[in-house]
Amino acid sequence: MRRRARRAEDGRVTEIIAGLSLSPVEFLAVLGAVVLVAARWLPPAVRPRAAAGAAATVALCAAVMGVRGVRWQMLPVLAGAAAALPFAPAPVVGRWLGRVRGRPARAPRRARWWLALPGSAACAALVAAGPVAAWAFPVPVLPRPSGPFAVGTRVVQWTDAQRPETFTADPDDRRTVVVQLWYPARAGAAGAARAQYLGRTREEARVVAGALAGGVHLPGFLVDGVPRARSSAVFGAEVAAGGERWPVVLFSPGAGGVRTQNTAWAEELASHGYVVAALDHPYDSAAVVLDDGRVVRSRTLSTGDRDADERLAEQWTAIRAADLRFVLTQLERVGRGETADPLTGRLDTGRVAAAGHSMGGAAALQAAREDGRIGAVVDLDGYPHGPLSPALRRPVLALTQAVGPNTDPRYLPRLREALAGDSATSYRLTVRGAAHLSFMDGPLYLPPVPSVVGSLGREGSVRMVAATTLAFLDAALRGAPGDLEGVLSAYGELEVDRAGGGG
Repeated sequence: MRRRARRAEDGRVTEIIAGLSLSPVEFLAVLGAVVLVAARWLPPAVRPRAAAGAAATVALCAAVMGVRGVRWQMLPVLAGAAAALPFAPAPVVGRWLGRVRGRPARAPRRARWWLALPGSAACAALVAAGPVAAWAFPVPVLPRPSGPFAVGTRVVQWTDAQRPETFTADPDDRRTVVVQLWYPARAGAAGAARAQYLGRTREEARVVAGALAGGVHLPGFLVDGVPRARSSAVFGAEVAAGGERWPVVLFSPGAGGVRTQNTAWAEELASHGYVVAALDHPYDSAAVVLDDGRVVRSRTLSTGDRDADERLAEQWTAIRAADLRFVLTQLERVGRGETADPLTGRLDTGRVAAAGHSMGGAAALQAAREDGRIGAVVDLDGYPHGPLSPALRRPVLALTQAVGPNTDPRYLPRLREALAGDSATSYRLTVRGAAHLSFMDGPLYLPPVPSVVGSLGREGSVRMVAATTLAFLDAALRGAPGDLEGVLSAYGELEVDRAGGGG
């Protein structure tokens, strides 16, 4: 019974630490700082020991964090603890110095209560600011995939020798894309290292996180926890055994977005037997780290003129669509064994979907119009840029946020027009409580402000996108039976166009 009670207590402590988005060392530092601030107001009999123990705990934790790297969220905690030192541990230090000097210990002098009270309050506010900041900007914890497969991942770089790079003036420069693959893998050893989130290495993740923050005019240090995260996949894991061939899902991120921005979604699909190929679009994605170490920054800046920006968006969408089609061609070569690859013979490129968030959704729609190899489309809150013909003639799932005062009034009419005349059934789902960033990993590490990331919760948004997408792809690419409309309707208002516009 004691062991069970101890395990239950340990579980509660772990939940508290996870809820505050603190590591165990950070949690101990906060706890020590709290005791240090409160020591001035404890009974005299326990005050010295409590102050000394708390000061030692904070000092030890600060040393450990100094070696591992101190998150900015911990700086106010350490500052609050340091500011509390004159109020709490000074009597202990005085007694110790007295013993060292061979003098009798004096009765410790304490600050007057009317002086100590505001000082303690200020220190407490500093200490409290740390957990609040850690909760607002946490190290993201990606949900564990629910499918029967373990997940592997790796990164490839491909250059299209037939297509010039239009973002540079060099006539010999050819379009290059960086692609991250997530695929069903063999179950590895329990201690297998999980893949770095947001990049192949911690340094790449730092570069990408800083670029993403800069793209929305935030200081890079605010998201310094993101490069510390690990995903659920294992980098370079062996492909799952057997001869099964898996459907392919191409993914294009939002404007300025990166290939890893929907990692949780990609890992969930891969755990259910899909191969996901997510693209970095150089000169469009915030930062793309090439194989040779060069960093390609975004050059897609808006002008502020609506008509001019729409023309630019059409051009960028066309480039992205061409990138998607090129990657599909490369994957077909891999599948046929034309290039040596662990996925040779395991890709079913006869069952392909294109997906994307925001501008990536527009690129997925355009790629499908242009390429008959793409059999289904998932548009995650993407405004359809570019031509609306020919008709799509394939199933489409469009997930959108609720229309509000800040929504472009052209958005939903344009989306309906884009799907008009489709000879396959299309689904438009307006998700309750969603914001534009609800359809990516953003809710896992951005402040939970409804106008920014929606009100579905950190994992709720991610699970919603995965559940709806998986149900749609299973029906569209695998012909799986099931109540697709029932699954989708559980998340919001569903509109269905059946083979040509019948709602």
